[in-house]
Amino acid sequence: MEVDALAVPAGPAAAAVLPRLAAALAGGGPVAPYPAEASPPVLPRHSAAGLPDDLAVVIGTSGSTGSPKLAMLGAAALTASARATHARLGGPGQWLLTLPAGHVAGVQVLLRSLDADTEPVVTDLTGGFTPAAFAASAARLDPRHRHYTALVPTQLARVLDDPRPARALATFAAVLVGGAATPAPLRRRAEAAGVRVVTTYGMSETAGGCVYDGRALTGTRVRVDDAGRVHLGGATLAHGYLGRPDLTFAAFTVDPDGSRWFRTDDAGRLDDDGVLHVEGRLDDLVVTGGMKVAPRVVEEAALEHVPGVGEAVVVGVPDPEWGQAVSLLVVPAPGARPLSLAEIRDHLRGHLPDHALPRRVTSAPAVPLRGPGKPDRGAVAALFDVGE
Repeated sequence: MEVDALAVPAGPAAAAVLPRLAAALAGGGPVAPYPAEASPPVLPRHSAAGLPDDLAVVIGTSGSTGSPKLAMLGAAALTASARATHARLGGPGQWLLTLPAGHVAGVQVLLRSLDADTEPVVTDLTGGFTPAAFAASAARLDPRHRHYTALVPTQLARVLDDPRPARALATFAAVLVGGAATPAPLRRRAEAAGVRVVTTYGMSETAGGCVYDGRALTGTRVRVDDAGRVHLGGATLAHGYLGRPDLTFAAFTVDPDGSRWFRTDDAGRLDDDGVLHVEGRLDDLVVTGGMKVAPRVVEEAALEHVPGVGEAVVVGVPDPEWGQAVSLLVVPAPGARPLSLAEIRDHLRGHLPDHALPRRVTSAPAVPLRGPGKPDRGAVAALFDVGE
């Protein structure tokens, strides 16, 4: 059994890969999807005879450090993911693909379409995502079906900025939003426009989103260890990493009862109602003056309480006095007046502990991104002059 590289076009022709995906689910040999405009993935050395029996899809992770790993997803895990998603959303429907299908979130839209036995509609991404392209593709959906789509937060914000695409989005039975944290003001804005937003949390190793609005899908389990690390278990877990048994052993654990878990790199907590609150990556935590600061907490406070902030990303940069300085990148809202560091700290004081208040601030026209909508925190940190 060999892994076949599967080129997925950026435009409507992406639907042409559906028969090959269906064959992979049925045992016809695994595929490694990748964007057709990119180079095929370089597969690490592995034993074809040693691959899992039901291996269907090999997909790259979006890790922020090192070379991307290739998660091995079985047909059973992918099927469990699609069916749990449809059960949570209210039943099968027709999907609109707005994401590159070389990432797990995009591939999952195609796989959910196979599970629902409906033809997906594909947004033309050859010129990048635009609200106009979204509206045009949404108009091609079959009115006899419930409609679903998946977006990253930046796409959601762009669609809401344009009245016609925003009205189209409000007709969807559910809009999955993931790939990065969804700011509370953005969610409120979407809901005010009549959009049913469902925030998702997951990764390639869990066949994509497996926790919706903080609650695990059927078949998924969540626990948080004493260090605050999130662990995910259940039916949608990958078999491991292609050709990397060492990394598989480090990331996937087995309980004495045989239950498998994936050890994420995320910090989080479960509240009294069992709702998961993800606070960001453990290695993104800023340690300033011996105190830990979760960037997401500062970002959400900036979006909520500082006027004129369109987007916000927080990183730690080296500081001779504090070890790391909490550093805030602001993308100003259209027409907003730039605020000084002192003004921003004044707006945040009382909403954050003093040690979490930004010590540096800079602005940019857009947030540097990696993968499908995730902030590139390394590129953000490079925007700050560490010699100040």
